[in-house]
Amino acid sequence: MQLRPEQLAAHLEKPLQPLYVLHGDDPLLTIEAGDLLRAAARRQGFDERSVLVVTPTFRWEELYYAAGNLSLFGGRTLIDLRMPTGKPGRDGGEALQRYCKAPPADTLTLITLPEMDWRAKKAAWFAALVNAGIAIECLAPALPQLPQWIANRLKTQQQSAPPPALEFIALHVEGNLLAAHQEIQKLGLLYPAGALTLQQVSMAVLNVARYDIDDLRTALQAKDTARAARTLEGLRAEDAPLPLVLWALTMEARTRALRPALLQAARIDRIIKGLASGDRWDECLQLALRLTRTA
Repeated sequence: MQLRPEQLAAHLEKPLQPLYVLHGDDPLLTIEAGDLLRAAARRQGFDERSVLVVTPTFRWEELYYAAGNLSLFGGRTLIDLRMPTGKPGRDGGEALQRYCKAPPADTLTLITLPEMDWRAKKAAWFAALVNAGIAIECLAPALPQLPQWIANRLKTQQQSAPPPALEFIALHVEGNLLAAHQEIQKLGLLYPAGALTLQQVSMAVLNVARYDIDDLRTALQAKDTARAARTLEGLRAEDAPLPLVLWALTMEARTRALRPALLQAARIDRIIKGLASGDRWDECLQLALRLTRTA
């Protein structure tokens, strides 16, 4: 069974299932979901907790030892298994499949994984976990959905903001939900409950957006000139590798077979290599503007 993070709180009002799997690309959502599950486990009588972290020297027998190590007082156990790499290896994959076939009694198992790509999701061990329990994929909302996510978070602290203010926050925390969470909490500390204004929000929120090459490619494909320029500024401030930035720009030009853009990309490559003169970042910006304004 699959659940979205926002469905988890309501689900946890019911008796817990024996197995839960957290995976996804966002640390904040993963941490919050794990905290909700651990709190629900305590409420429902899982008084013992065993934390296992899968490292290169981890022995999978420890999972079974933890499951068999019942409390002397008859309590139930939460096994908190964490796999930072998301790669159990052959022995681990087989152990997890066996574990799913016969989950131990009086035990709740929480398995935390990083983001899983499509190949990992097709692995037999991952499919066994999902089929045997509840899977929650913790994905950060995309930029178009981020203002509503922020509005929902503000609502939990009895605050609201108009759409321009929500969009302002989203643009300044894009790609960094943990920072978004901190900025929202700050608004709760600075201002009383009720409606916030754009001016209040703009005075309080820091520019904490985290940019990457995928953001740039998304902006180019959407022909979003402002976002492309903003992302390039972020990449420049973070001292991103210029060859990687140029690769993203060149790939977009090749996809649309734009000869003038490809010639400009070749010039930027010569500038990067010291074979031509010019401002490398300004040239990248000009190329990005060309790509977002060309059909």
